[in-house]
Amino acid sequence: MVQVNNEKAQFEALFDKLAADVLAEIESYHLPQDGIDYVKKMLYATVPGGKNNRGMTVPSALRDILKRDLTEQEWFRAATLGWCVELLQAFFLISDDIMDSSITRRGNPCWYRQEGIGMKAINDAFICEMAIYRLIKKHFRTEPYYLDILELFHEVTFQTELGQLMDLITAPEDEVDLAKFSIKKHAYIVEYKTAYYSFYLPVALAMRMGGVTSEKAYKQALDVLLPLGEYFQVQDDYLDCYGAPEVIGKIGTDIQDNKCGWLIVQAIDRASPAQRKILDECYGQKDSAKEAAVKKVYVELDLENVYRKYEEESHGRISALIEKVDESLLPREMFVTFMNRIYKRKL
Repeated sequence: MVQVNNEKAQFEALFDKLAADVLAEIESYHLPQDGIDYVKKMLYATVPGGKNNRGMTVPSALRDILKRDLTEQEWFRAATLGWCVELLQAFFLISDDIMDSSITRRGNPCWYRQEGIGMKAINDAFICEMAIYRLIKKHFRTEPYYLDILELFHEVTFQTELGQLMDLITAPEDEVDLAKFSIKKHAYIVEYKTAYYSFYLPVALAMRMGGVTSEKAYKQALDVLLPLGEYFQVQDDYLDCYGAPEVIGKIGTDIQDNKCGWLIVQAIDRASPAQRKILDECYGQKDSAKEAAVKKVYVELDLENVYRKYEEESHGRISALIEKVDESLLPREMFVTFMNRIYKRKL
């Protein structure tokens, strides 16, 4: 049995084995040594180093579903799928940072901004994505749920890409038009860009491993996890503006990057004509003074308290959804653990 109190360290240590598996796959394609060395450096720079909440959710959720501790083999397989989720996250983050011209990630320069990397990072993102399917084939090819987990990764990747598309065309950096922004459009972007891969995917993977086949169970999971994902992303939007960079591990760029975030759609909904004029003139500009002007409007609209009210309402609404979960299909505790992990988080 795996010791739960030491699981984080065990999960992190497993990356060495899985990275070695990926590199062994690459060697079989006769990649020259400098290519292998580059891929190893890239994997270690872009995949580990985060909080690993998505990845660690897979074994945690499987334990809740089975209502017992996991065997070593069960934990290994669940944690392997967890690292596949983290590889998917790396694929998205490498790409997203390039598209957003972001500066820092996890307290370091974004991968594409590191010395000697540049636009090679685009291909690196593709390699991270394909590493998922090499690992799944190696470790799950003979499992009855092999096709199910492949389809899950493909479906969620596509959903996330649609969310990213709407993010990009709603708020291009070179064309600021706040008329395109709305609370409804923000909700779509959040659901498709974040909620499916960050919240539904890890739990659905555990459900497949745990032998859950009821479509009703997957619907109940979605009913709770998508609102949780929305709450998480709204937190992220809030922290981008109000979180300390040394705490959240990145410099907030949503205002200058013309992001269709929660704060700006709330501001648009509440702004006076004079405030709206400031937002139209200053949002999405690579200018610190204009960014400060936008933040001043946020202060005038008291968006910090608007957010705190939203946070409490979300907690109550999601808690009520959890109470409605049919325990004969899924354990409520699995969702409570998820909620407790993100409620009032600071980073």
